[in-house]
Amino acid sequence: MTASTEKIFEQALDLPIEARLLLIDKLLQSTNLPTQSEIDQAWAKEVELRSQSLDSGKAKLIPGEVVFEKIKQRFSK
Repeated sequence: MTASTEKIFEQALDLPIEARLLLIDKLLQSTNLPTQSEIDQAWAKEVELRSQSLDSGKAKLIPGEVVFEKIKQRFSK
């Protein structure tokens, strides 16, 4: 951490908890990372697509035991 970053960090620790949480929220927003709501929406869309693939027969389920056995065989060599 640079000296100025360390100074800002120390100053932030002196803030009341509500102000620190607001600062955290603003810093996270500034990163342009997806929000939890956006992540949840993306997962809901993915679940719907996977469900449609199963219903239409485009995809099939493989029992976990079969998957783990294949992994075991592949990596036990």
